[in-house]
Amino acid sequence: MPSRALLTSYRRLFAAPGAVAFTLTGLLGRLALSMNGVALVVLLSERRGSYGLAGAVSATGLVTGAIGMPLIGRLVDRYGQARVTVPAALYNAVPLTGLLLCVRLGAPDWTLLLCSAAWAAAPNLGGMARSRWAHLHRDDPAARHLANSFEQALDELCFMAGPVLAMVLCTTFAPEAGLVTAGALGTTGALLFAAQRRTEPPLPPPVSAGSVGSVGSADSAGSPLRVPGLRVLVLTFLATGMVFGATEITTVAYADALGHKASAGLLLALVAAGSCLAGLLFGLLAPRRAPGPRFLLGATAMVAVLLLPLAAGLGGAGLGLLGVALFAAGTATAPTMVTGMTLVQELLPRRQFNEGMAMAVSGIVVGISAGAALAGAVAERAAPGTGYALPAAAAGLALLIALAGRRHLATPGGALGPGSDGASRAAASAGSAAADNSERIVSASL
Repeated sequence: MPSRALLTSYRRLFAAPGAVAFTLTGLLGRLALSMNGVALVVLLSERRGSYGLAGAVSATGLVTGAIGMPLIGRLVDRYGQARVTVPAALYNAVPLTGLLLCVRLGAPDWTLLLCSAAWAAAPNLGGMARSRWAHLHRDDPAARHLANSFEQALDELCFMAGPVLAMVLCTTFAPEAGLVTAGALGTTGALLFAAQRRTEPPLPPPVSAGSVGSVGSADSAGSPLRVPGLRVLVLTFLATGMVFGATEITTVAYADALGHKASAGLLLALVAAGSCLAGLLFGLLAPRRAPGPRFLLGATAMVAVLLLPLAAGLGGAGLGLLGVALFAAGTATAPTMVTGMTLVQELLPRRQFNEGMAMAVSGIVVGISAGAALAGAVAERAAPGTGYALPAAAAGLALLIALAGRRHLATPGGALGPGSDGASRAAASAGSAAADNSERIVSASL
């Protein structure tokens, strides 16, 4: 019965013509993104014999990607998805090919860093898919909630399958096979996604002169970060990314300490599986609260469940008990992320959807890098399992940031759909700025 209800509820999302096509084609590109990290590390560790170089090249790509993704998002908002995605996907294939050739020809290490830095124009297909859902169901908040939950589940599915697929290709065929396949899937998926023109959101009308420069509002001439709520969300997502990065490295180190390093992939898949299942089930729940309070509840739940792997790690639990704890820990991340993306859509005008969502994703990417670096340092200096204090602390930081900026997470009028512009949005932002003095001090740092 639950599975039938799940299928029935999500089936209605795909009643819109073209929904299946843009979902499947976008999935190819997102799967490629989840393969890149593992494929790059395996390639460089095998061909150059250096995990340090592999980490440096990977980190360079993450940093430039975090910068480039919002810029691509801004172009998408201004010129449309297809006009930007096609040249971005074709361009991105060039530095990827260059990196593979440099590895093959034994070029100096700095050329690998250069290629990785230039490999930063990947279009945010997940954000563009969410933008399409928001347009298709612009008058149906329940359907948008369902669609955002489905998209989060797809993200988790990709990050369960992608690293495993990359590892199998690299170890079965050749170290280059994972990155070659990821490049082919990413380029093909992006081009096919861009070809789905009937579901592409139309460009919004030009912004009127009266709306430019409104207090606390975003517009086509400024950054979405002018909206205080987006600043709160980006910082919260950065802390959430630290949860992901620290959990990954700590789990690998813990499994290695127990003599079962190969099991780390399965343990991390359990985290993603818990999040995937929670995301699908969360979509079935009719929202009874505004997105702001739901986001705070999700962040609170994330803090609570991340105490489970910390307790298991500090208690020296075996892999079985740790796996249960990690699965449970994953169940709180999807509802938090789903609600966060809903807030991005409702806080920003439609003309800045893609740039705003790309900024949120960039926050996660930067957080993952920081969390992984911190967890690596802890793993080298502390007892196995101690590193699980990092994701718990990062979740606590995410909650504190959300609490400090909670007034900015109130959606305009409490009921306006995505893309609402004008005086009501400016008035709501101005009202949100009229907090008491203590909250102003905290919010100023956001």
